[in-house]
Amino acid sequence: MNLFPIKFPKDEDGQVLKMLYKEGVDFKQLQNVDLFISVPDKKSGEAVLKALSEEGFHCEVEQDDETEEWTCFCYVKMLLIHEDIVNIQKRLDELSKPYGGYTDGWGVMVD
Repeated sequence: MNLFPIKFPKDEDGQVLKMLYKEGVDFKQLQNVDLFISVPDKKSGEAVLKALSEEGFHCEVEQDDETEEWTCFCYVKMLLIHEDIVNIQKRLDELSKPYGGYTDGWGVMVD
């Protein structure tokens, strides 16, 4: 008997989805997905934040205390569908690129 009947693409996003599936995350329920956008500095982060907010994204900018790197965190409630996750990352990339930003992964909190 196959424990994992869902087929996941063999890319990084597919591997994250597979891990979440193995953890028992319900793919039929909307999930709070955190998307990460690396930005070069606070000023760029605030510009990305403004651009994303204008597109309806809920985000915040923070600096990591240890690495001192800046990240824009976006929160989206969505179903965990590979194509949708890839598409939203592409959209975030498009919006953040003019300010030196780029998507740097995503995740879902697992209980």
